[in-house]
Amino acid sequence: MPTDTPQPSFVLVRPQMGENIGAAARAMWNFGLDRMRVVAPRDGWPNPRAVAMASGAGRLLDEAQLHDDLGAAVGDATYVYATTARARGLTKPVFSPEAAMADAAQRIADGGRVAVLFGPERAGLENEDVARANAVISVPVNPDFPSLNLAQCVLLTGYEWRRATAEVVGRTTPIARGEWASAGDVARLADHYEERLEQAGFFFPETKAAGMKTNLRNLWSRMPLTRADVQMLHGILRQMVRWKDRG
Repeated sequence: MPTDTPQPSFVLVRPQMGENIGAAARAMWNFGLDRMRVVAPRDGWPNPRAVAMASGAGRLLDEAQLHDDLGAAVGDATYVYATTARARGLTKPVFSPEAAMADAAQRIADGGRVAVLFGPERAGLENEDVARANAVISVPVNPDFPSLNLAQCVLLTGYEWRRATAEVVGRTTPIARGEWASAGDVARLADHYEERLEQAGFFFPETKAAGMKTNLRNLWSRMPLTRADVQMLHGILRQMVRWKDRG
């Protein structure tokens, strides 16, 4: 059974290759989408090549709705988007994938039923297909090579759906082990290095010593150090001092 998560239906219109249908299923499930509708697939349905390509997302193919025509596939939808990379000469709102999925998320949250149309691999959606949609999703591709593979377009749209509906961390630095160094850890490291460098005569001439010490402390505080990093840097300095004393 499909999940209970509110989401759009992805409608594959007259898809040609079973492999692309299977890859589209994988792309959908990567981002938690499992409402697939298939309209008049060229090679019939079910398609063993689609099953082979879907890998762990075969459930989506088992539960996919099969329709003979587009009207039946989107008959229950309250808002329909058509994906296309080229101008159609039709007066409709045109969304980027990001804006479209944010808009879709709001419509679904308000109780709407949303469908997204994806055209066949060879030439994409026909004008008659796009005319059934309320809005267009235009992917900003290279104008000299605007053709997107079916599964690529599904993947891109699914990613934007995920961004619109789930917390996506823009940047993070996971620690493999241990924990981040505290301000006290870093201050003690700075003291250690300042003391030893003072003994070595590094802060010269005297008129520049204060500024050099400030710059060094700023260097330590600017670095994202773990406690293991701090311990290693203490150890390096201790070993260098021992080596000098042995010499």
